[in-house]
Amino acid sequence: MGAGLPDRGGPATSRRGPLRGSRVKALPREWEWSIDDYLHTLAAAGQREATLRLRGDQLRNMARCLACAPEAVTGVMLVDWFGQQTWGPEHRRSNRSAAHGFFSWAYRAGRVSVYLGDTLPVVRQPPSSPRPAPDDVWDSAMGAADPRTRLMLRLAAEAGLRRAEVAAVHVRDVFITHGACQLVVHGKGGKQRIVPISDDLAGQLRRRAHGWVFPDGFGGHLSARWVGTLVRRVLPDGYSMHTLRHRFASRAYRGTRNLRAVQTLLGHASIATTQRYTAVDDDECRAAMMSAQS
Repeated sequence: MGAGLPDRGGPATSRRGPLRGSRVKALPREWEWSIDDYLHTLAAAGQREATLRLRGDQLRNMARCLACAPEAVTGVMLVDWFGQQTWGPEHRRSNRSAAHGFFSWAYRAGRVSVYLGDTLPVVRQPPSSPRPAPDDVWDSAMGAADPRTRLMLRLAAEAGLRRAEVAAVHVRDVFITHGACQLVVHGKGGKQRIVPISDDLAGQLRRRAHGWVFPDGFGGHLSARWVGTLVRRVLPDGYSMHTLRHRFASRAYRGTRNLRAVQTLLGHASIATTQRYTAVDDDECRAAMMSAQS
């Protein structure tokens, strides 16, 4: 989580609250109970186990750094602490979501007397460019991967799955309708979508086992983090599973020019997000330039 200064033997404070890096080893009991109750609320709403673990970790880190009871937290303290962190935009947005959800719930539940849900400013989304893994990277990774990792690569690059979605693929998710193979994808927030897959990929999935396609040996499936690690081992530096998803999006858009269809396949809530995944290749840029000059 956030980096901090060395602990000097007690929670350092300023007029605005705990200074960056001030920590206590034990989680304050008031936070422990409140966080547990909040996570139970999220579980009751159907949030996935991975989401519960992430939110719990984020809130416990915040609690240890603020070093006071939830009722004593002020908006100024929250802004001060968030402002001192060196997180990237996505990590900052995720932690803001955790704080927003917790303090909104705490106010409704009567755990705090002041509403702090909207105290933190919205995190700005910096413009980003698509970075699809090129053909040589794809070929190299497929050549270096073992059969299990090769299947993970294909699910990301041929079906557009995130690493957490790849980890959770089950044999029962593969089915045939109207003569075509389909895959049920278990996406973010418990949302499901159905994507078409090739007969060959469907056959590879069905041959893995009866149950989880990527079992962990303990009755469950591999974690998203481990799937990402396995894939990253066969990719060159600078490429990750997400660049394979960018590859899928760019190729799917190039073949159809239907951004809405690509959005549906990727499971994006916003078409603006899909636009950040779809790259225009050099030949298309050159053709557009020549058209403008003619």
